[in-house]
Amino acid sequence: MGATFVWPAFLWVLLSIPLLAVLYVRVLKRTSRHAVILSTTATLIAAKGGGKMRHLPPALLALSLIVLIVATARPVLPLPVPADRSAIMLAMDVSGSMRSTDIAPSRLEAAKSSAKAFLRSLPTSVRVGFVAFAGYAALLAPPGTDHARIEALIDGVSTARRTAIGDGLLEAVAALPGRVRPDPNGTLPAAPALPLPPGMIVLLSDGRSNAGMDPLKAAAIAAQQQVTVYTVGVGQRVTPDNTWTIGGTLDEETLQTIASLTGGTYYHASSAQGLRDVYRKLARSLGWERRPTEVSAAFAGITALLLTAALAASWLRVHPLGS
Repeated sequence: MGATFVWPAFLWVLLSIPLLAVLYVRVLKRTSRHAVILSTTATLIAAKGGGKMRHLPPALLALSLIVLIVATARPVLPLPVPADRSAIMLAMDVSGSMRSTDIAPSRLEAAKSSAKAFLRSLPTSVRVGFVAFAGYAALLAPPGTDHARIEALIDGVSTARRTAIGDGLLEAVAALPGRVRPDPNGTLPAAPALPLPPGMIVLLSDGRSNAGMDPLKAAAIAAQQQVTVYTVGVGQRVTPDNTWTIGGTLDEETLQTIASLTGGTYYHASSAQGLRDVYRKLARSLGWERRPTEVSAAFAGITALLLTAALAASWLRVHPLGS
C-alpha cells in the first residue's frame, strides 16, 4: 500500500508551482530601465548573483512550498509500528527427545535460548504468552507484556514423557484473546460478533505426536478461530555419529500441514544458530505491522527546514563569508 491523503484536493495547488517558475524566469530576463551605480567590486559580485548559486534560494523556497502543500493534504503512509493489537503464544515441546544433543548443547537448551532472544527482539508493548507441552499441555502464562516473566518461565521448564502436539496447539489457541475451547462434542461455541484481535502461535517440536488430540484437528480449530500458526521443526534430519539422540524422527509433514491450514509458515532448524535465525525472522515479522499513519507533522518540519535553508542561502549570497 502506497501513500494516501486525507484531503487530496489540496494537491491541485501543486499546479501553481510551474506558473511561479515561469514568472521567476521572466523576471530574470527583464532588463532594468535605470542605471545602477556600484561602488565596490564586492557589491558588483553580489549584484551579478554569484553565478548559478543565485538560483539556490528561490529553488529552496519552491521546494518548501511543494512540501507544505503536500503536508496540507495530510499524507498517510504505511509505517512499521509495534503489533500491540496482536497476541503471540509460544508453544514449546518439552518431551524427552528434546534432551538430544544433535543441536548443541541440547535441543531444549537451544530452544530456550532462541525463544528468549525472540522475546528480547519484540517491542515491549507486544503481548506474549507461553505453553509447554509433552504428554500434557500446560498454560504457563497468558498473553501479557511482562516479557521478563516469560523468560523466567522458559528457563524453568524441564522434559517429560510423550508428545501431545495437538493438545499444546489447542491450549495455545484457547489462551489467545477472544478464542474459546471446543464443546465436549468437539463443536465450537458461537463466535463473538466483534472482530477478533490478531492471534499468532509459534509452535516448536522435534518429534511426532503420540498422545492427546490429533494435531490436524487442532489446526482446523485454530483456523476456524482466525489463528495463524508458525511451526518450527528442530533436529538434524541425519543424526551425526558423535551425538546422542532419543525418540523418533521429526514429523515435518504434520508441522507443514498445520502451518498451511492456518496461513502460517513452516521452518526447519538443524543447528542452534539456525534456530536463532528462525526466531529472529519471526520476531521481525510478528512483532511489527504496517499501519496507516498520518505524517503531516513530519512534512511540516521538513518545510520549516527548507525555509530556513532558503533564508540562509539568500543571506550568504548578499553577505558572502570573508567579505
